[in-house]
Amino acid sequence: MSLYEMRRSYKLGSLNETDIDPDPMVQFQTWLQQAMEGDLPDWVEVNAMTLSTTEPDGRVSSRIVLLKGLDKGKFWFYTNYASDKGRQIADNAHVALCFLWQHNQRQVRVEGIAEPAPREQSVRYFRTRPRESQLGALVSDQSTVIESRKVLETRLQELTKKYADGDIPCPEQWGGYGVTPLQVEFWQGREKRLHDRLRYRRGEDNRWLVERLAP
Repeated sequence: MSLYEMRRSYKLGSLNETDIDPDPMVQFQTWLQQAMEGDLPDWVEVNAMTLSTTEPDGRVSSRIVLLKGLDKGKFWFYTNYASDKGRQIADNAHVALCFLWQHNQRQVRVEGIAEPAPREQSVRYFRTRPRESQLGALVSDQSTVIESRKVLETRLQELTKKYADGDIPCPEQWGGYGVTPLQVEFWQGREKRLHDRLRYRRGEDNRWLVERLAP
């Protein structure tokens, strides 16, 4: 089958203005919870999201990261501050997130401002990670060029031995970002490609306005 012949009908739901919460964060939590329900394959990660950032010359970079928190009106994720994404966010804090839940025929797009998490929050979350993940954060100077995989494996052996009997420190260059949304769009697939799109955006009084967009 060729790519232009690949099609799917969307018939699982609808999205109406009367059915949504006035707060997009509450609405997102509802959809996230619904995405978690059911007998999902092990490979499905409903908290996976595309994070898009920009270079100073306007080039856009996108990658998949994991949502690790929803509080204080923000979407939280954790990474290496010295990575490409960390460097790009430091230059331009405007970012975009995109969640795709194919099993519910839904998508959520977020545009907002990313800010570093307080250090104590980053360290607290770091402590909850598996020991192997903590070591991995120390091993990798993310986004830098390395000679071979052997560099990582050797470094892992060294650090595993070094911290065999103690706590693994949270790297200074590792931590979280909280994305404060400026607008959030909820997309529900519908028949005949007449999809439902409802967008929340901040009004002049900082209250959320809801608008229906043409599909």
